[in-house]
Amino acid sequence: MKNEGFDPQEIAQLKAECKQEGQNYVIVEDEDGMNDSGEFAHFQFVGKHNGEEVIYDAVMGTLRLNHSSLVFEEAESRMKKSYPDYVEVDKRKPNYKINEDMEMVMEEIIEELEEEETIQVAEFVEIDEDFEYGIGLDIALNVEEIDDEVITKFVNEFNAGTLKLDPTLYSFTSEEE
Repeated sequence: MKNEGFDPQEIAQLKAECKQEGQNYVIVEDEDGMNDSGEFAHFQFVGKHNGEEVIYDAVMGTLRLNHSSLVFEEAESRMKKSYPDYVEVDKRKPNYKINEDMEMVMEEIIEELEEEETIQVAEFVEIDEDFEYGIGLDIALNVEEIDDEVITKFVNEFNAGTLKLDPTLYSFTSEEE
């Protein structure tokens, strides 16, 4: 079976859901609850690709979220080099015992990376045509929050071919809780 995101019945169904919601997209509920953060959204919408209608499956995050993810990845990479026994967060077992000293070093590395603006990010839209359902979009925009207004504007501009991304490189610092 070919990609169902190109199936006219699937497309008609999504259009009906959008109409029912009164929006040009529908939110996809993710198991991890990331949609509730305000910094991230997973949604689908109908658009055109090579002149044919298709379902776009999109994940959109704030540029700040993208930046903090990249800073964290770099900090973990540096931790592994300095402390070979450091266990990356996504590889930790449920009974993992946190080493307070390593956590402090990790925080210091993150602070240093932010202060030196080692990692800089710009708005982007990555298109994945080999996606399992429709066409995948990975999006990062320089907005405070991902809300209905931001998503609606993005879908309208993307579909109209008028989307303009800001090429400026940005760096962020963690907000102290």
